[in-house]
Amino acid sequence: MSKVAVVTGGTRGIGAAISKGLKDAGFTVAATFAGNVEKAEAFKAETGIHVYQWDVADEAACAAGLAKVADELGPVDVLVNNAGITRDGMFHRMSFEQWRAVLATNLDSMFTMTKPVIERMRARGFGRIVNISSINGQKGQMGQTNYSAAKAGVIGFTKALAQENAFKGITVNCICPGYIDTDMVSAVPVDVLEGIIKTIPVGRLGKAEEIAALVAYLASDAAGFMTGAVLTINGGQYIANG
Repeated sequence: MSKVAVVTGGTRGIGAAISKGLKDAGFTVAATFAGNVEKAEAFKAETGIHVYQWDVADEAACAAGLAKVADELGPVDVLVNNAGITRDGMFHRMSFEQWRAVLATNLDSMFTMTKPVIERMRARGFGRIVNISSINGQKGQMGQTNYSAAKAGVIGFTKALAQENAFKGITVNCICPGYIDTDMVSAVPVDVLEGIIKTIPVGRLGKAEEIAALVAYLASDAAGFMTGAVLTINGGQYIANG
C-alpha cells in the first residue's frame, strides 16, 4: 500500500507541482485548497489527485479534514505545509487585518495541520514533515513584514519540531524557495520582474518542479538522516549562513 501525503495549497502553483511530483514518486496524494473550487476540480480531472477543501487557518476544519483524509485514503505519512498568502504593504500603513490574515494562514497552519497528524506518526514510528518557508523569511523583504515574520517563524518551528520527534522516526525539514515561475510571480509587472531576475545569479526564475523534486526527496526513505534542515533553493540570490 502506498504512503499517503497531504499537500496544503496543493492544487495551484508550487503546491500543484509538489502534488504531482509526490504522485509520480508513488505516494497517494491529498491536495488541499481554500476557495477556488473550479481550479481544484480541473486539477483533479487532469491529474487524478484527490482534492479536499478547507481553511488551513481553521483548527477545527483541519482536524475534520485530516480525519476525512485518513478515513478515505489511510493514515497520513507525509505532510507538506505549503499553503500561503500575501497581504503586502509597508508596515506603517499595514492594518492588523493584513497582519493577522498572513500570520494565520502562513504560521498558525503549522500548528493546525501538524498537530492532528503528529501523534499517529509518533505511534507508527514514521513521518515526513516538509514546511515551505521563503527566501524572504531568511533575509526579510520591504513591504512584507507580515509575510517575512511568518516565514521566519516556519523556520524556527521546523528546527524545534525536528528535535522533538527525531527519535520517533519523524523528520521535519524546511525549504526556502526564491522567486519561482508561477502565476503569482508572472503577474508582477514586466519591468519589475526583469529587475528581480537581474538579482538572481543563475539568470532565471526557478521552476516549481525543482521545488517538487526536493520535496519528493525529503519525503522519501532515503532522507531518513536529514532533519531540522533549512534548504535554500533560490538560484544564488541569497546565500544563507550555515
